[in-house]
Amino acid sequence: MPQTDRSLALRTALALRPLLGDGATGTQLQELGLAPGACGELWNTQFPDRIRRVHRRYFEAGADLLTTNTFGGTSFVLESHGVTGRVAELNYAAARLAREIAGDRAWVLGDLGPFGGLLEPLGDTPPELAAAAFRAQADALLAGGADALLVETMSDPAEAALAVQAAKAAGADLVFATFTFQKTAVGYRTMMGTTAAAAVAAVVAAGADLVGANCGTALSLADYAHLTAELVAAAGALPVIVQPNAGSPRLVDGRISYAESAAQFAAAAPHLLAAGARLVGGCCGSTPAHIAALAPIVKAPSRPFPHPQPASITLA
Repeated sequence: MPQTDRSLALRTALALRPLLGDGATGTQLQELGLAPGACGELWNTQFPDRIRRVHRRYFEAGADLLTTNTFGGTSFVLESHGVTGRVAELNYAAARLAREIAGDRAWVLGDLGPFGGLLEPLGDTPPELAAAAFRAQADALLAGGADALLVETMSDPAEAALAVQAAKAAGADLVFATFTFQKTAVGYRTMMGTTAAAAVAAVVAAGADLVGANCGTALSLADYAHLTAELVAAAGALPVIVQPNAGSPRLVDGRISYAESAAQFAAAAPHLLAAGARLVGGCCGSTPAHIAALAPIVKAPSRPFPHPQPASITLA
């Protein structure tokens, strides 16, 4: 099926039923031998079978969308690992690997994470350089077969907007944009102090087709449900994606561990859907088991999209 047809089918599916995303990539790769802090994007060419294995696990768990192994795929992040000049190669390879597993039975999301710095005037990176880095990554992901592009884990609405604009300029039919939030005394905010409503407004103005939240600092699953309702209220007619962490990271016997189980994810799913989420998946610490637990709930036949009812969310 041609890329444009797959994008149209994805847009149609989002309008008809909730979709199931996949879960964390980094923790899965660490289980397969990636050292903490190492450049996982290099595995797209060094150990492609391991990347295929992660995608296959999520596909078999029921994921409707597979996310490419390119969270740190901009030139800025790759160069911080001593990898220069390989943006096109590594991002293209990542998209091809996800496409191999997805075939025409699932969609491929090309992943664009933060570039790792701060834009001027808060930092020293000119916006045009960041935009060029996002554009180069987006070009390679689309060439490799991504059906849509996912701008994720953003804190700065200006950076998120640049990435969305770059994705659109590269020719992406669908661009998703998600922010990472923390709970503060005055409500949910990004690290830059941005509200859910302001974050959504920034990326919608830049051309985002779907908005939401992933990751999150010390947010419970109940927090994600309340945050989802805020995002839905801000998004208007646009679909909302929510991909929680499996709890907050903890160091256990020298390894990072996440406490929230697959059963807890399953228990939270009805609340996320009731709040209005149309695409539910997982982020840090989530596994194929978490996604498999979500599958029968998110993919239940003829599940309607109710109006958000934040007052009714009583998740423990």
